[in-house]
Amino acid sequence: MPIFYVFMSNSKKILSLAKPKTKSMQENSPEDFKRELGLLDGTMLVVGSMIGSGIFIVSSDMVRQVGSAGWLIAIWVLTALLTIVAAVSYGELSAMFPKAGGQYVYLKEAYGKLIGFLYGWSFFAVIQTGTIAAVGVAFSKFAAYLYPPLSENNVIFEVGNFQLHAAQIVSIITIVLLTYINSRGVKNSKIMQTVLTIIKILSLLGLIIFGFVLGAKAEIWNANWADAWATKSFVKESGSWIPIGGMALITAVSAALVGSIFSSDAWNGVTFIAGEIKNPKRNVGLSLFLGTLIVSVIYILANLMYLAVVPLQGIATAESDRVAVVASQSIFGEIGTLIIAVMIMISTFACNNGLIMAGARVYYTMAKDGLFFKKAAVLNASSVPSWSLWAQCFWASALCLTGKYGDLLDFVVIIVLIFYILTIYGIFILRKKMPDVERPYKAFGYPFLPMLYLIIATAICVALLFTKTSTCGWGVLIMLIGIPVYYFTKKEEV
Repeated sequence: MPIFYVFMSNSKKILSLAKPKTKSMQENSPEDFKRELGLLDGTMLVVGSMIGSGIFIVSSDMVRQVGSAGWLIAIWVLTALLTIVAAVSYGELSAMFPKAGGQYVYLKEAYGKLIGFLYGWSFFAVIQTGTIAAVGVAFSKFAAYLYPPLSENNVIFEVGNFQLHAAQIVSIITIVLLTYINSRGVKNSKIMQTVLTIIKILSLLGLIIFGFVLGAKAEIWNANWADAWATKSFVKESGSWIPIGGMALITAVSAALVGSIFSSDAWNGVTFIAGEIKNPKRNVGLSLFLGTLIVSVIYILANLMYLAVVPLQGIATAESDRVAVVASQSIFGEIGTLIIAVMIMISTFACNNGLIMAGARVYYTMAKDGLFFKKAAVLNASSVPSWSLWAQCFWASALCLTGKYGDLLDFVVIIVLIFYILTIYGIFILRKKMPDVERPYKAFGYPFLPMLYLIIATAICVALLFTKTSTCGWGVLIMLIGIPVYYFTKKEEV
């Protein structure tokens, strides 16, 4: 991430690590966040941040990897269990540290500033901004269904290998718009988040219900489940299936898990804004549980609906992997494409609103600890970290211009999993390190469920590193680059 590195390395001019805010800063902005978000708002933030475009797309590639209905649903169920276990485990940490910053705070308290910085570095460089960019592009791609000139094919400017097309501009405009709305205060953004999330929950449920009622066909369902556990991989070039087993099966399941885990990520966003949640010791953990449970149920039902409406071959060969479009066309006819386009536009817009709102709070908390640009620690007159919001907007917009999203999913997922593992293991560390700290809520099923998560998630990480080294390896490298950057900035501080 060269631009970010330049920013960090010019710390004498831009950074002022570990320095208190100046008097003028204190006079121009409030000291603390306003607690304006209730349990419903927190739950809708979890749901809204999780449901983006993944559920409409990733099942196509998952079917190509494992080749059967049974394995497809099993992978979604495994992902659901992992996500819910992680979420209820985070409940203990959120109750212990009910303030802005969430996962960054938990990692810093458990392991120290270096690991906290590495998370924040990865979060800004790839995890949050890369996801915001990808979701913005998904919005623009489906907006092109309604107005074709907004597509990637409409190239506006070209120089060398670089192309600027309409879809990138639309993506950046949506990110800038949502950043502006969030910079005006949390009240407006929370209302929009809640309303849009309720709309997309109802839309998804409507699609699922209509799918089972109007589009389901017994012959398709029976054919898809006839050989439910036969593992096979789809070869695009020949359009045929080949049986797989052994190491090939491990590779296929690992690849399929990338899609379901990526689609189920961002549930921890509510922990980043704990400083704005009413009664955070109760509501953050409860929001995590309710939000992940709602989304997990919806995701499993959606995939069962796909299997009832679309033949397995149709799921695997869906154009641009848009399996939801194929399903909607089977249910509603040609108008189904427009219905899905509107649904995904609403879904991705709400998703990015939640991501943008939550991400800026991490940079704010890092800056308060002297680990990020000092201006990120300043709240504006609306009690939000506007500088953090706009810095995030700038980098996410820059990532939109790269056009390289195919591999982003792999190296985002590997970093996300590594830090989830570290955070949940942090529960064990903090139980010994801070035995007397008040714990209004304790991790459900401790130590067995958290340990089960650690074992399964670690196995997935190892499998990804071995089977997708070329992409996941880059993710790990980006994270590790943060180590010299951390010590360089510490040296500058001295």
